[in-house]
Amino acid sequence: MLQALQYEFMRNALAAGILVSVACGIIGTYVVVNRIVFLAGGISHAAYGGIGLGIFLGASPVAGAVSFSLAAALAMGVVSRRARQGVDIAVGIMWAMGMALGIILIDITPGYSADLMSYLFGSILAVPGSDIALMGALDVVIILAVAVVYKELLAVSFDEEFASVLGVPVERLYLLLLGLVALTAVMAMRVVGLILTIALLTIPAAVSRQFTAHLGKMMALSSFLGAAFTLAGLWLSYAFDLTPGATIVMVSGAAFALSSLYLGLKHRKPATAAPAAPSSRPA
Repeated sequence: MLQALQYEFMRNALAAGILVSVACGIIGTYVVVNRIVFLAGGISHAAYGGIGLGIFLGASPVAGAVSFSLAAALAMGVVSRRARQGVDIAVGIMWAMGMALGIILIDITPGYSADLMSYLFGSILAVPGSDIALMGALDVVIILAVAVVYKELLAVSFDEEFASVLGVPVERLYLLLLGLVALTAVMAMRVVGLILTIALLTIPAAVSRQFTAHLGKMMALSSFLGAAFTLAGLWLSYAFDLTPGATIVMVSGAAFALSSLYLGLKHRKPATAAPAAPSSRPA
């Protein structure tokens, strides 16, 4: 791996992976704790419509993905908060329509020819320096936003009704969280692609939740684990000529399986022999 770092694209890939891991570690913790994995998946996949819109209008696909995913996050958030039933159906429809819209807009764009697989499955080895700077700026935005409303988000995440009684603006915080999920999903798109983004958002946080219930520690551990999974995935992809994004996700999934197995074996109590019944015969 050290030999690979002599190449600029590998250094950019490592930097991008670490920056995305920080964002996914922080926001992914909220996604796991609040049990909104399906909602986060809908937001990340709907961003494909923004990519198609950006390409169709001749603008930046990333800018289109950001604007479209934020709009999708707002729409899905309002539906999930106010609809009494059928929330999963509504989110699934927006999920599918976002991707379908992106494909159609790209199809009707005159003279456009591009590798769409890079958006779907990531292109971490092709991340330019300008994107590294953008990822760093988004990391700063996410960290500052979470720092400002940390206590309020903590209250909403663990006891929404009590937070509402205390006067915490629950719905606005919920929509803010979904907006941060949208920004994080667009960041992760450059590393593992839109299809695999949900794995990077949830797996490190799910592993860290197995070892701590403290929200701040969970965020820190999730960010560290995400960076470790990214480094291991990059090394394996370089050594065995594999697709980097998919390799990172497979490493993450294997780590989750191993941690679950370890905890399962650790918490298994050894069977103890039943005490012998006292004899009724006199000694």
